[in-house]
Amino acid sequence: MSFKFKIIDKTEIFSIIPLMQKLTNNANSDAVLKERFAEMITQNYECAGVYDGDTLIGMSGMWFQTRHYVGRSMEVDHVYIEEKYRGNGLGKLFFKWLYDYAKSKGCTTCELNTYVQNYPSHKFYYNEGFEILGYHFLKKL
Repeated sequence: MSFKFKIIDKTEIFSIIPLMQKLTNNANSDAVLKERFAEMITQNYECAGVYDGDTLIGMSGMWFQTRHYVGRSMEVDHVYIEEKYRGNGLGKLFFKWLYDYAKSKGCTTCELNTYVQNYPSHKFYYNEGFEILGYHFLKKL
């Protein structure tokens, strides 16, 4: 298998919707996701893809910002790799690529949120050297 990592062009952002639906168990309709991604790409958001040949098999959104406590930072968001590709080191390679990309944009840190129940991701992120700094709270208005 020949894997490649690349930034998904903003004109192709909707290509991630099938993977997003798998990640979130279809929590939002395609129409809602299209509306949200169309707005996100106008902000400090980019998306990287993992490809097996020409087939998109993984993704990670990236938010770029400057934080008072760490400086220039990339926050990875909605990280997903198709199940049949997991467990063979692909995630580690993808994250190395993401870190290198963040460094090329002047970032000195990488941050993320993960769902409390997503235990496999916790193990992966600990192995990547992430530390828990706090809790993420949400209140719908």
